[in-house]
Amino acid sequence: MTKPRPSTSATAVPSAPAAEVPSRDRPVWGALSRPFAAGFFLALGALAAIVLGLAISSLSTVLIYVAIALFVALALDPVVRFLMRRGISRAWGIVITFVALAVIIVGILWIVLPPVVRQIEQFVGDVPTIVNDVLRSDTVQWAEDTFGDSLSDILNEVQSFVTNPSNIAAIGGGLLQIGVDVVTAISGSIIVLVLSLYFLASLPRMKNALVRLSPARSRATVADMTRQITESIGGYLSGMVVLALMNAVFAFIVLTLIGVPFAALLAVLAFAITLIPLVGTVIFWVGASVITLLTNPTAPLPAIIFAGVYLIYMQVEAYLLTPRVMNRTVSVPGSLVVIGALVGGTLLGLLGALVAIPVTASILLIVNQIVIPRQDAKKHRT
Repeated sequence: MTKPRPSTSATAVPSAPAAEVPSRDRPVWGALSRPFAAGFFLALGALAAIVLGLAISSLSTVLIYVAIALFVALALDPVVRFLMRRGISRAWGIVITFVALAVIIVGILWIVLPPVVRQIEQFVGDVPTIVNDVLRSDTVQWAEDTFGDSLSDILNEVQSFVTNPSNIAAIGGGLLQIGVDVVTAISGSIIVLVLSLYFLASLPRMKNALVRLSPARSRATVADMTRQITESIGGYLSGMVVLALMNAVFAFIVLTLIGVPFAALLAVLAFAITLIPLVGTVIFWVGASVITLLTNPTAPLPAIIFAGVYLIYMQVEAYLLTPRVMNRTVSVPGSLVVIGALVGGTLLGLLGALVAIPVTASILLIVNQIVIPRQDAKKHRT
């Protein structure tokens, strides 16, 4: 007798209940169920953010010194690398570079500072005479005949304000404040030079440390990007200093030949102003032409000569000198140059305008070589 087959319709063993999926909203509801603790931690986070912001604000001067020293080190690094290619060790290259820099600075101060001080004193003393010459000029007379005596009253007020020593002291914050600012500037310059020396000596180690912070698979790319950025920034800063120095020398020669009494003072201003990229030469061209005209308003020929000659130099600089000096830097579109200079100048003044362009170039380099290739690679993924 055959055994009956087991029924295939036997009742299936009920399966274990599925694990409950945790909800992402539970931490939120848990926090809302304890409003006092949640409010305390939110207030504590906001307080920590405020304290951090105040600390950064208090350290703003130190951070600016560090940033300036780092950019100075990057600007001097091409000179050190040039000496290293000639068979000199990096240590001796740094020593030679800083000794040459110190000699140049002392020489410039020794040659330029005394006549600049004398010309500043002469300029301040000649302000009433200059204003009187302007008031007696044909242009002002025509403006008075056209617009009435209001223009003359305005100029007289300007003259009395400028020639009043108390107003000059008030503009500068007082003589004591001026002395404090001078001492602060000197001490800050010494701090920047010392920091730049340390940064220049440890620049290779700083690059290696930055590369090692990145994942191992990306270190080759990060090392190449770091090299390009540092070389671009160093080349740009050293190139801007060279171009500004050439501007100052050319302006001093032209102003001396046409007989402007404040040639050395205007040359120093040319060096400082033409450090501003793209618009610095234009600003100095307009300002120096106006000052040259005001020194002798009855004879406008020297101002016309200077404006024409310097305009020609601006074209030579734009199409001949700048491409040769800046041949190792990353090219930046003109619109980004203007925007970067405006943003940097607004935040940090002349220093910000100077370093804004290499920073913009570095960001543009990262976008072109990292961000855009990654975005292009996404179309190949399924």
